[in-house]
Amino acid sequence: MKSTLLSARNVKKYYPLKTGAFSRKNILVKAVDDISLDIQKGEIFGLVGESGCGKSTLGRILLRFEELTSGTVMFQGENLGDFDRKKINGFRRQAQMIYQDPYSSLNPRKKIGSLIQEPLDIHRIGTLKERKEKVHWLLEKVGLQPDQARRYPHEFSGGQRQRIVVARALALNPLLLMADEPVSALDVSIQAQVINLLLDLREEFALTYLFISHDLSVVEHLSDRVAVMYLGKIVESADKDAFYSHPLHPYSRALLSAAPVPDLNGKKQRLILQGDVPSPINPPSGCAFHPRCPLRMPECDKSAPELKERAPGHRVACFAQTD
Repeated sequence: MKSTLLSARNVKKYYPLKTGAFSRKNILVKAVDDISLDIQKGEIFGLVGESGCGKSTLGRILLRFEELTSGTVMFQGENLGDFDRKKINGFRRQAQMIYQDPYSSLNPRKKIGSLIQEPLDIHRIGTLKERKEKVHWLLEKVGLQPDQARRYPHEFSGGQRQRIVVARALALNPLLLMADEPVSALDVSIQAQVINLLLDLREEFALTYLFISHDLSVVEHLSDRVAVMYLGKIVESADKDAFYSHPLHPYSRALLSAAPVPDLNGKKQRLILQGDVPSPINPPSGCAFHPRCPLRMPECDKSAPELKERAPGHRVACFAQTD
């Protein structure tokens, strides 16, 4: 049985919203609202949802790039909120991030060899010769040539730049990688190459991934478990096979029905949601999804459903007893 690498309990992140100079209203944007989850060692945990649902904010909180409003985040059994600067530096070696836009995360004035070597320099790992040797080794691991270390980021394609970012993230031998929409800006053929690279590296480096995406087909190919977010909350979580074969939450069903079908002869009944995603500044009462839900019931606008287990490992936040 796999052990838990990272866990979150009742995590919230609220942002105060500035209003007029003379206003006394205390308005909060509830970006992440009472989320609990566990990520097991060696797994790929997929986090999906529409843009603006809080996926990236949750990821940054879990890696302590942002401080949470309330709740706890545990890494290998230790509370990240109790870490001092020294322990945070140690945590940074074990948890790294792959960003959506590789070009903006690379300093255009530095050669990629220096960029990949930078984490090793900061943490003073090895001699200068050993650091340069590791840079060349990492470039080979991600499918690039060691002599390309002398080039600048603008001399590479988008897919190559993403490989450079992956190499830099691997420099410190982390346990956890958070990938925030890492292939959404790439062509489809290049997406497949990067996804296969991530899968290969997972086996070789014994990595655990938190994979954030809005692309359900990518998440299906990559993930072991999937959680669906809507307006700052997780509404469904399950093993990949159970989720894609038998989604229980009406929002999950609508997302899956909107995904394109590669089979031209395949038919899929499209579930069209009514209305727009509510604002996190003024969310609906009760279940946040109820204004758009085809299965809404009288209690949906009065109280928010808890995330409960309907089947082994399959949890849903919905009053409707869907089959």
